[in-house]
Amino acid sequence: MSTGSPLLADLIEALRCLPGVGAKSAQRMALHVLERDRAGAKRLAEKLATAVERIGNCTRCRTFSEETVCALCASASRDASLLCVVETPVDQLAIEQATGYRGRYFVLLGRLSPLDGLGPKEIGLDLLARRLGEGEVEELIVATNPTVEGEATAHMLAQIARAAGVRASRLAHGVPLGGELEYIDRGTLAHAFGGRQALG
Repeated sequence: MSTGSPLLADLIEALRCLPGVGAKSAQRMALHVLERDRAGAKRLAEKLATAVERIGNCTRCRTFSEETVCALCASASRDASLLCVVETPVDQLAIEQATGYRGRYFVLLGRLSPLDGLGPKEIGLDLLARRLGEGEVEELIVATNPTVEGEATAHMLAQIARAAGVRASRLAHGVPLGGELEYIDRGTLAHAFGGRQALG
């Protein structure tokens, strides 16, 4: 798109770094903030700059944090014997909001994906192994996504747990509550069928 303004073109291109934002959406956003909400745009720019500058990663669990050790890792009320491994901070937030889980976390910031350059070191498995070796964790709860890469990551996590003498468990996958079998994809249904449990 030819905007006649190099700065506007740069803004539109910069907005495309956001997930799910294509050329048209970026153009709409840029024009909206310039036409109708310049104060909001300034506030957004300030908050983005502050966040990028001040938010790093927790040295214990790798989630996003302004502090060296995040609030969850620092909390004495969390059960240190339970460690839930998730792929992203979004997954961690989902578990916090939807469950009564009171243990601690380890955030991989990805999953094993050699094609994307993500090996064991990139997702922090060396740090996880050291943490399990400290002897505090009794159960490693694997909460990676049920994708090919997520399953490969789960397998490696189970090996690391076994080597440290820590029990590993995996989140159940299968038919969602309220779901109808005819609408569930084959992979999910096969996984649920294979993982069936006794009743009563």
